[in-house]
Amino acid sequence: MGGVCWTMRALFSGLSLMTTRRELANCIRALSMDAVQHANSGHPGMPMGMADIAQVLWGDFLKHNPGNPQWLDRDRFLLSNGHGSMLLYSLLHLTGYPLSLEEIRNFRKFGSHTAGHPEHEPALGIETTTGPLGQGLANAVGMALAERMLATQFNRPGLAIVDHHTYVFCGDGCLMEGISHEACSLAGTLGLGKLIAFYDDNGISIDGKVEGWFTDDTPKRFEAYGWHVVRVDGHDAQAVAAAIRAARAETTRPSMICCRTIIGWGAPHKQGTQETHGEALGAEEVAATRQAIGWPYEPFVIPAELRALWDQRSRGGGAEAAWRELLVRYRSEYPQLARELERRMRGELPANWPATVSQALAAGLAQKAPQATRQSSQATLNVIAPRIPEIFGGSADLTGSNNTKFKAARELNPQDASGDYMHYGVREFGMTAVMNGIALHGGILPYGGTFLVFSDYARNAVRLAALMNTHVVLVYTHDSIGLGEDGPTHQPIEHLTSLRAMPNLCLWRPCDAFETAVAWTAAVERPGPTALVLTRQALPQQARTKTQQDNVYRGGYVLVDCQGTPECLVLATGSEVAIAAEAVTALNTGGRRVRLVSMPSTEVFDAQDEAYRESVLPNAVRCRLAVEAGATLSWWRYVGIEGRVIGIDRFGASGKGAEVLAHFGFTAEHVGREAGELLKSAG
Repeated sequence: MGGVCWTMRALFSGLSLMTTRRELANCIRALSMDAVQHANSGHPGMPMGMADIAQVLWGDFLKHNPGNPQWLDRDRFLLSNGHGSMLLYSLLHLTGYPLSLEEIRNFRKFGSHTAGHPEHEPALGIETTTGPLGQGLANAVGMALAERMLATQFNRPGLAIVDHHTYVFCGDGCLMEGISHEACSLAGTLGLGKLIAFYDDNGISIDGKVEGWFTDDTPKRFEAYGWHVVRVDGHDAQAVAAAIRAARAETTRPSMICCRTIIGWGAPHKQGTQETHGEALGAEEVAATRQAIGWPYEPFVIPAELRALWDQRSRGGGAEAAWRELLVRYRSEYPQLARELERRMRGELPANWPATVSQALAAGLAQKAPQATRQSSQATLNVIAPRIPEIFGGSADLTGSNNTKFKAARELNPQDASGDYMHYGVREFGMTAVMNGIALHGGILPYGGTFLVFSDYARNAVRLAALMNTHVVLVYTHDSIGLGEDGPTHQPIEHLTSLRAMPNLCLWRPCDAFETAVAWTAAVERPGPTALVLTRQALPQQARTKTQQDNVYRGGYVLVDCQGTPECLVLATGSEVAIAAEAVTALNTGGRRVRLVSMPSTEVFDAQDEAYRESVLPNAVRCRLAVEAGATLSWWRYVGIEGRVIGIDRFGASGKGAEVLAHFGFTAEHVGREAGELLKSAG
């Protein structure tokens, strides 16, 4: 990294190196215990225990620029044990990021940027949202994978324009969570040499000493994953620095630095105990800690000489300036590559995107025979993926079932990171969190597939995708009891309602090839998470006018209409649209006036203006019937107490898909009868 590092500045000033290191680490300890005490809420123990490690990493090794937190080639730092958020906030404040001392004082207060757990805010240097343990570690795997892929695609001899490390702090809780196994096993298999993790081995969790419930040999566990493992005293700065140098020298394996620490280090009566984990130390213990660590300053006061040594703005600016000089050469020698990299890091779609959309929609319209929407999805991918180089696909061991691999896909493997498709193995949770990390890194648009019923395994990572607004596409197939013989363990019931209830997640359940093409193009364009819910069974194609085709993008539209004002509205999605269309057509032929609304995305429809929604679902028409092979809960807001829902509020059954669907009433005849009864009761 460019510039004069703080250790040299300390020596030039005549200060003792080891004394200065400890004093710098004590800045973190003081800010952390003061902020937690001021809020009377938080977790002071981890920041105090990992302060020495953080000082070495951020002082001597981390490549970053507080003056430009989103510099493309910065090292990524993630705090997986996010309850120790004051460690990150202290580091950002001390090194010069735009996180003021006032924000530190406002720790955990409403409206502050110093929330109880770090919340993704890249302009402040917060790379990801952490708190649900283990997910930051999995995000780090995704970021390291993204760095490797982009380096493979864009670096040229002598011009390593993408060349940075991913560092992650994690604790006992992160490693107890199962996601750590999924993600770290994958990282070892892929040989992500620029991923360096620090394990805060303090032996304490909320319930006390973990030896009663966590006796894993963690170093051997990670060695078994194929990681490079180093054991150090986390309070020995020289040992930590040597371990980091060894990890950076290891290029073929990720590294785990197991740091033995004392939680709450410096608190004379509470260090090493669970009392420091999740509660303020108390005024007396804070005062005693100040005396024990030789910190005579008032709360929130950092001496000017220590603040100056912490400040990384000049050094970081120099590092970025050196990289920008490299970028000038790169642009000169590889102008097209440079433009492509910068476009992708800005999150802009390529110039050919409008033409690609037209081709994808045309392919959807050209499909005439019945087709499962999972196959329609693959057909759409065959069109768009080769034309959008940032797309990176995968599946959790269900590639052939999810139809997620497009024709031109090249498989990524440990020896070759140039591919655009990866087998994640049976790791639904890990896959989703890794995808979040890939998206957060930038430059790559990830999608990944599994069965809809297994979205439960991944749900918390889906939730964080929605919370952070990461641009990921979640492909969920086998979307209903229509999948058949695998039975109720594999037949999703409540999943559509559950996912629709998640704020900021956009869900599409298309009924045919054209709606599937629209769903995919909308997912690519939307800068946030989208779930595509697709069938195993073949569905007939629906006829549409040009206006209807355009209105698919509005989430809900009139697919089959009647003469005059409708007496009854039927709403359906996915595989139920075809049977509803058959029933509505029969009713209209029989002299009734019934309208069918296809609603592939309730979220998108709800976002339309009131006039459009009224034109599709006239408020005056209270005779309403919704049809979907899933839980009924989310549909009552559309049909009202006077309406009905044909759904399923119990678990499914084993049998042929068509047989099971018929058993639960998903036939045109049953839809017609229910609509007819509603019409009779409405007079």
